[in-house]
Amino acid sequence: MKWDEFRDLLVGIGPDTALGRIVSIRAEEDEDILKNFTQEQHRIRNEWKRKRTRILEKMTDRTAMEADLAGIKAAFMRMAGMGGE
Repeated sequence: MKWDEFRDLLVGIGPDTALGRIVSIRAEEDEDILKNFTQEQHRIRNEWKRKRTRILEKMTDRTAMEADLAGIKAAFMRMAGMGGE
């Protein structure tokens, strides 16, 4: 199944389904609603936030590494007299 088709199917999932409830727990930002979350709801939301943070950190690390490698490549090309870009 292609991503676009999968995404279109997910859009139709309502809050009365298990997946819909999980998504709404993960996405909640209203402090008044968060105060009334059960311990299980907090666990679900916190696990998601930790996982998302790790993913974003890896993306940032990869982007920094790619920039460093591009700089090293440019330096070698300049040393070889091939320009730098």
